[in-house]
Amino acid sequence: MTPPRLLALIDVDGVLNPYGAPACPPGYTEHELFEGEQVRVDPTHGALLRRLVPHFDLVWATGWEQDANRLLAPLLGLPELPLVEFPPHPGRNYDKFPEVARAVGDRPAAWLDDLHSEAACTWAAGRREPTRLVPVDPGVGLLEEHIDEMLRFAREFGTAVRGRSGSAASPE
Repeated sequence: MTPPRLLALIDVDGVLNPYGAPACPPGYTEHELFEGEQVRVDPTHGALLRRLVPHFDLVWATGWEQDANRLLAPLLGLPELPLVEFPPHPGRNYDKFPEVARAVGDRPAAWLDDLHSEAACTWAAGRREPTRLVPVDPGVGLLEEHIDEMLRFAREFGTAVRGRSGSAASPE
């Protein structure tokens, strides 16, 4: 039996848009994707995220919801991705964990975010399926080391699946 593919849950603000940096970081350009709001985008992030595709199904886990596909994906050279839907909420620091947990179900997952709640950390630590939370500094944004961590997780998951089921599911 083929093991389930890993999910890569991708936040935007703080991960792909380093809103916490005091100025636009090198390699980023600012875009007014929403009226009166500058969004910082590094076009090389598309290539970084595509490195995950052989191992993960990419999923937006952002309050941007469809705007991530409509506004950001074209700037990164990404196709339209599935997304986790969130109920309407006030403010920026909404805890996405309950909806992410429902969307993930019993699939293994890695989650790139700048704001993993305590509830998300408890959930990840106690899940039966392999789960990795990959924290990203909102003042720096996504780095190659984050992608490398996710790829290491994919290799570990493949080893765990082979050991658990005796199958030869290759993570590479």
